[in-house]
Amino acid sequence: MKTLGTLLVALFISVSVLAKEATPVARDPVTEARLIDLSKDMRCLVCQNESLAASDADLAKDLRDQIRQLINQGKTDKEITDYMVQRYGNFIRYKPPVDATTYALWFGPFLLLLVGIGVLISVVRKRNSQSEEAPLSAQQQQHATELLRE
Repeated sequence: MKTLGTLLVALFISVSVLAKEATPVARDPVTEARLIDLSKDMRCLVCQNESLAASDADLAKDLRDQIRQLINQGKTDKEITDYMVQRYGNFIRYKPPVDATTYALWFGPFLLLLVGIGVLISVVRKRNSQSEEAPLSAQQQQHATELLRE
């Protein structure tokens, strides 16, 4: 019986060690809704394929807390976005602005598509020009006629 009691105590201790602190939620639902809207447009810097709103990474939680603090300080959405971009770069945005540093990102795929189409057209034209037969010379035509008569 003593071992059962020891086992139960060990079980309760291990469960309490695994417990985590509850995630803070804004007291104001408007603040929380604004936080979610802002964090949907920002990329998790750890996951990179998830938004801050969807990510469970510790850094994403810290960034959401930071955004929550900025909202509570009375910052506008633009001020918060500008702050995050200044601190983490345009990579934090899912839709970075079109400027000199992001031209390749925005227009590169279209440029590659146009180059690919140009190469395809060039290859097709080259094949078509090689497959067209030159007209037979008089000697070749006479030889073909002789072969057909036989």
